Amino acid sequence: MALSKEQVEQISIELIEAEKTCVPIVALTDRFKDVTYEDSYAIQLKTFEMKVNAGAVIVGKKIGLTSKGMQDQFGIREPDYGMITDAMVAREGAPLPMSSLILPRVEPEIAFLLKKDLTGPGVNVATVLDATEGVMPAFEVIDSRYKDWKITVKDSISDNASASTMILGGKLTPIKDLDLRLIGMVMEKNGEVISTGAGAAVLGNPAESVAWLANKLTTYGISLKKGDFVMSGSLVSAVKVEAGTNMTATFDRLGSVSVRFE
Repeated sequence: MALSKEQVEQISIELIEAEKTCVPIVALTDRFKDVTYEDSYAIQLKTFEMKVNAGAVIVGKKIGLTSKGMQDQFGIREPDYGMITDAMVAREGAPLPMSSLILPRVEPEIAFLLKKDLTGPGVNVATVLDATEGVMPAFEVIDSRYKDWKITVKDSISDNASASTMILGGKLTPIKDLDLRLIGMVMEKNGEVISTGAGAAVLGNPAESVAWLANKLTTYGISLKKGDFVMSGSLVSAVKVEAGTNMTATFDRLGSVSVRFE
C-alpha cells in the first residue's frame, strides 16, 4: 500500500462528510499519484467500518463497470464493487431530493435477492442461480463524492463504486425458467424511450457478475449473505438527471421500477 493507515482513515472521514454535505472533494488520484487498488479498497472498507460503528446496517452489495464499454473507458478488465446500507435504499414512489445529491446519474439493473450465503472461491453461474430467491427490477443512482466526476477506477472504488441510492421495484420474480441473458429492458426519461438493453450486457449474464463479486470478496474475508440483495450492474449507460426528471425502466417478465427527482 502507498497510503498509511492514518491517510486511509482521513480520506474515509472526508468522503463521509462529502456525502453528508453534498460538497465534493478533490479526487484521490489527484492527491496521491501512486495510490494502489489495495489503497482504494482499504478506504472503502474503512468508510463502512465507520458507518457500521455509527449504526448503519449493510443490506447488500453493488457491482459496477460490468459492461465492456465501461471497462474499455477505464482501461480495466474486471468490475468494481461497493456496499449498500439500509440508509441507501429509497422507497419507490418517494421523490428523491436533488439537494441530497451532487451530480447524480441513473442506471437500470437487475437486483438479486439471496436465499443462501455465497462464499468464494469457486462460485459460478450455477451456484449463484441456486442461491437466488428471485430477481427484481431496480435503479441505482450513482453520484461521485469527487469533484465533477473527474475520476479513475481507483477513485470510484475508494468512493464505494460511486454508489448513492438504490430503488427496488415491487415485484420479486423467481428465476426458474428465466434466462437472465435474454431479459430485455426499455428505459424512459420523462415518458420518452431513451435506451434499451438486455441482461447479456452485464458480463454476458447478470449471474456471472454476482459470481465475480462473491469470488472477489473472498480476498477481503467477506461473503454474500442470505437476505442480501445484489445490484448486478447496469444494462445500459448511465443517464444524467435533473430536478423534475421521471425515470422508468421496464424489464421483460420482471416488471418495472420508477423514480422521480425533485
